[in-house]
Amino acid sequence: MPRTTSHGKCKFCGGTFGKQAISRHLKSCTKRPQPTTEKKTLLYHLMVEGRGMPMYWLHIEMPATARLSVLDYFLRDIWVECCGHLSVFTIGSASYYGDSTSAYEFGEKTMNHQLRNVLTPGEKFGYEYDFGTTTELTLKLVEAYEGEVNPKEKVTVLARNDPPEIRCEKCEQLAVNVCSQCVWSGEGWLCEEHSVDHECGEEMLLPVVNSPRVGMCGYSG
Repeated sequence: MPRTTSHGKCKFCGGTFGKQAISRHLKSCTKRPQPTTEKKTLLYHLMVEGRGMPMYWLHIEMPATARLSVLDYFLRDIWVECCGHLSVFTIGSASYYGDSTSAYEFGEKTMNHQLRNVLTPGEKFGYEYDFGTTTELTLKLVEAYEGEVNPKEKVTVLARNDPPEIRCEKCEQLAVNVCSQCVWSGEGWLCEEHSVDHECGEEMLLPVVNSPRVGMCGYSG
């Protein structure tokens, strides 16, 4: 199974830092561009990690005026999308569904809400993708500050964990596949050689990818 500790690289200086240190570093990185114009907006720095899989994490930046749906699309694209499953954010006692029909059926809200209207600095909240084979994430609004919006990106990745080095359960080679059946018991991590004769069959294997959805449903990265 993946280790629970991890490191990642800063987008700005390329330095490698531990999971706890990267938050502090991002605030003081000397390579981080400073606003060059007076056209500033309120930006949110969010941390995202896999619930129960904290070795997978992201630090991201996005405008406070962005809607939850933008964050949903980003999380799907970088970490969880496989078969177009439903998703939901849980903030406080409220649930925000990506699908308006689901929101109506459950008497809840949609993701058509701006971040600034539902989040406060320091607040933690949850995200779920796929209500069958569910991937759960924990998010935190680390801080809010004035800055410039990146015109090329709706969401900017400030830092991301390096891929965990997961070893084959049969030998010491790096695992390249994981069995979508065995993974539920923390097993099934296999190198190329031992993937061939895995007892569950090759059709049950999925590639090892840098995501908390690794080994789930049909997710291949």
